[in-house]
Amino acid sequence: MPTTRPAPQLARPRPLLTQNRRLKPFGIYAWTLPAWAGRLPDGRTYNTCPSAGICRKVCYARHGTYTWPVVLAKHQANLAFVLDDLPGWEKAMTAELAAAKFRHRHVRIHDAGDFFSDDYLLAWVRVMRARPEMRFYCYTKEIERFRRLVEPAAPANFSWVYSYGGTQDAALDPARDRVADVFPTPQAIQEAGHSSQQSCDLLAVFGPRRVGLPANRIPHFQKLLGQRSFRTWQAEADAKRSHRRRPPGASWPGTAARLSRAPRGLDSGGSRPARPT
Repeated sequence: MPTTRPAPQLARPRPLLTQNRRLKPFGIYAWTLPAWAGRLPDGRTYNTCPSAGICRKVCYARHGTYTWPVVLAKHQANLAFVLDDLPGWEKAMTAELAAAKFRHRHVRIHDAGDFFSDDYLLAWVRVMRARPEMRFYCYTKEIERFRRLVEPAAPANFSWVYSYGGTQDAALDPARDRVADVFPTPQAIQEAGHSSQQSCDLLAVFGPRRVGLPANRIPHFQKLLGQRSFRTWQAEADAKRSHRRRPPGASWPGTAARLSRAPRGLDSGGSRPARPT
């Protein structure tokens, strides 16, 4: 009988936290997953950014060094550890953070990837509570998940910023939420009334509440973004999607309200729906 070859196993990554050239000068450590969607060596598919919208088209973590085999393998090993043994990963992360070098440092959760499940997010919350001497922060597009699981009782040592460019953008309220948007130029950040975090990533969570990030200087990404911000681009994409999903013959938004205000005697049933201008 033919034998089946066992799927390749990913070694447990050590260490779990790393530093890159942008974060290291500020003593920031990072935890990274592979960005968005892909396939592990054992054949399993994944999506670490379930609420990604237009951002996936110009994601810096799907370009350059992040795609190098050795780098991608490390990030996929991180994800496999979480998927295969979440309690073991939580124990290992908590233990690693006990080292003296991490005391009073900052950890950026997800240099790439996002909180892709409730269980994974709650595991991080427990890690934070177990290490109160640390500070943790993140960018996230998982707004609904954070509303349920984090906002009601957030760990005191956890800060976050909601970033535009995802499928849940409509749930954001800049008057209430700390928000980050990506702009084509530094000048566009200033003109929009946002504050840049370019000098230090910690400004995203400790600076002014409206955060501006400069777009990546990758030519084909710049061409896709054009002169828009992520928020504007996502709103355009949402409007197009809404238009495509409207059933044939359906009224445009606001039509019913306008017809209800029509003068008496008007045969609203025979009126043509007014299209928005």
